Amino acid sequence: MLARGWGEDQYSCLVSLFNRESHWNVYAGNPVSGASGIPQALPGSKMASVGADWQTNPRTQITWGLNYIAGRYITPCGAWAASQSKGWY
Repeated sequence: MLARGWGEDQYSCLVSLFNRESHWNVYAGNPVSGASGIPQALPGSKMASVGADWQTNPRTQITWGLNYIAGRYITPCGAWAASQSKGWY
């Protein structure tokens, strides 16, 4: 996270976000939406852009999630605020 230019203050937001989404479970799946993995990507296969091992590798899933957060919400706290407001991010 520090390499992305995010301060240590962003860490607690990321932990809260991924706790809410998947409890950091690499195999987590939402039977209603079809979202999967630690960041609950929809569809999960989007994470293949980071690695072919996206279904089983937490590093791949977390990297994809951080990329998604940076692209859409700028920071983990931005994503967490959206999740708090909408129930998803």
